[in-house]
Amino acid sequence: MTKIVKYILLDILKNKIVLGYTLFLFAITFSVFSLEDNTQKGMLSLLNLILFIVPLVCIIFSTIYIYNSSEFIELLVSQPIKRKSIWLSIFVGLASALSLAFTVGAGIPVLIYEPSATGMTMMLMGLLISIIFVAIAMLAAVSTRDKAKGIGFSILLWIYFSLLFDGLVLFLLFQFADYPLEKAMIVISGLNPIDLGRILILLKMDVSALMGYTGAVFKSFYGTEMGLIISIFVMFLWAAIPLLFSLKKFNRKDL
Repeated sequence: MTKIVKYILLDILKNKIVLGYTLFLFAITFSVFSLEDNTQKGMLSLLNLILFIVPLVCIIFSTIYIYNSSEFIELLVSQPIKRKSIWLSIFVGLASALSLAFTVGAGIPVLIYEPSATGMTMMLMGLLISIIFVAIAMLAAVSTRDKAKGIGFSILLWIYFSLLFDGLVLFLLFQFADYPLEKAMIVISGLNPIDLGRILILLKMDVSALMGYTGAVFKSFYGTEMGLIISIFVMFLWAAIPLLFSLKKFNRKDL
């Protein structure tokens, strides 16, 4: 398993798209902090970038990589290696490579300009979101043989988590405006890893007051140690559940 992970990791790190992704994050992050006198404003601008670009690159690149590696995967399956080890090795390799690209691209500027709890939280959320969307991409890729359908499914999932989910939440809030939904929003926010990451970072930046009473409710829960532990646990579940489902499908799939 270690040899497979090493091979995949080195193969991905030599990929021009991953190198370009790293350089893009590095250039944008440095530019954001250089243009802003206040690092907190720079962090807000960077927040939108991380929550928008990182999931997109992770889910699309991972999906395409799995489809392009189909012959390599078939070769591994023909060897006396458990399918579970093969699939987990691919996941570890993809997640490690994209997490490393994010750490180098966005982590170094953040550590230089904002080496605080806020900066560390943003780094942690970026890494978790990278891992989560690799797991989601693997589930999308193993669900269908058709490469176009798989990539299309991945794009739809990204659109849902990045754009549609917030619209649906706003629709529910508008329709049930007469009811106290603030506490229910704590549960609803856990249904989207991007929203959960956004809330945790905003709370660390101490701008929850801009979110009104809902922000106060979020702070009373996510601002506590127990709330932080639960939210991190939920983020890990978002990585583990799609990975387990994809592993189950891969074990049964006729290659």
